[in-house]
Amino acid sequence: MKIALYVRQLEEQLRQQLQNLVDTLHQHQVETDEVSESLPDTHYDLLLSIGGDGTLLSSVHLIGSRDIPVLGINFGHLGFLTTAGRDDIDTLVSDIIGGRYTLEPRTLLQITTGSTDKAVIALNEVCLHRLDDGPLLRTDLYVDNDFVATYAGDGLIVATPTGSTAYSLSCGGPILTPNSGCFVITPIAAHNLTLRPIIVPDHALLRLVTHPQHPQLFNLSADSHRMHLACGTEVHLSRAPFTIRLVRLHRQTFFTAIHQKLGWNF
Repeated sequence: MKIALYVRQLEEQLRQQLQNLVDTLHQHQVETDEVSESLPDTHYDLLLSIGGDGTLLSSVHLIGSRDIPVLGINFGHLGFLTTAGRDDIDTLVSDIIGGRYTLEPRTLLQITTGSTDKAVIALNEVCLHRLDDGPLLRTDLYVDNDFVATYAGDGLIVATPTGSTAYSLSCGGPILTPNSGCFVITPIAAHNLTLRPIIVPDHALLRLVTHPQHPQLFNLSADSHRMHLACGTEVHLSRAPFTIRLVRLHRQTFFTAIHQKLGWNF
């Protein structure tokens, strides 16, 4: 077995725990490569994302369409997407070696803009947001070429089921189970209070068109990938032609994660 260890930034006091993980894997005859900026063109059975949810999202962009399962180990804080904590290393390695886990396919968003044909992917969400010192961002939403509404406010989120528990949730969006087969569109501080989150099938083609304004820029983020675009730019969203497989250890489900991370187990 060969495993890639994806590490972005790690506090010095956590480096020893990472080394303990590497030593434990080596004791089980598992080869490891620590990667950060790029993924070598070689076969990996698994990628371990070491950090929090932000690190796991970055690892998805690193993998792209390569079919490598991802297992998140939480060296951060909440770690909703991660599978195990840094204190679970011995059990984690035993489960990996013993094959005691399942693979959960997760839908990705694919994003193109009028300024480029190069596609960007997102596991959590795509967000259009006004500049900090800018006026309300006005965005027309089309679903399969049907006009839905003009959203005026701080911005608009299009989230996958995976991302429904992230920014969209904090803006009043619903929680979607990973296999829901849909996207949720959630306004951010909408000027019109009757504009509520809506759910659309993930085979729909979405088109977001921002109105020209001053200043003539807005923020577009796709997970951790951020850019400034000119107002009036069209943003096209669709389901990506491939998925990412996240690892769930045995006895873990989406709802056990909800119980543990969102405090539903009281």
